[in-house]
Amino acid sequence: MKLDRYEFKSGDKFLTYEFLSEGSRGKIEKLIQFSLVNQDNFFYNLAFGDKNPETGEIDDMVITDNGDSEKVLATVVAAIYAFCDQIPQAWIYATGSTEARTRLYRMGINKYFDIVHEDFEIFGLTQNEWERFIKGKNYQAFVVQRKKS
Repeated sequence: MKLDRYEFKSGDKFLTYEFLSEGSRGKIEKLIQFSLVNQDNFFYNLAFGDKNPETGEIDDMVITDNGDSEKVLATVVAAIYAFCDQIPQAWIYATGSTEARTRLYRMGINKYFDIVHEDFEIFGLTQNEWERFIKGKNYQAFVVQRKKS
C-alpha cells in the first residue's frame, strides 16, 4: 500500500512498533503493539496510542489532535503489513478505545477498502456476530488476516 505514512521502528520480536507523529501539536511518540491472545489460532490484539513518557506504555485514551490522523492510520496499516510479513497466519483483532475511535477505524477501512481488501480478509463484529466487512456498515470491532499468496 503506497500511502503517505511515518517511518517506524520495530522491536526485536516484531510485536511493537514506534513512530513520531508530527503536526500542529509538535512531535508525539506513538506506539503500536500486537499481543498474543490465543496461541492455537494465532489470534493477536492490536493496541495503539500515544507513548506515555513516564511509563513507556500505550495511552489509548489521550486525544492528540495533531492534525495528521490519515498519516497516522496509514502508519498503523503499514505496521500491520510488517507484522504479517513476520507472522503471516496471524488474525489481528482491533477496536477503538471509544466509539468515536472505532468509527475512525471503520472510516479508514471504508476509505481504503479496495486497496486493503486485495491483501487482507476483513471481518466486522455486529450484534455479537462476525461477518465479512461490508462498506458503510457499522461495526464494534474488526478482525483481519493476510490473504494467502
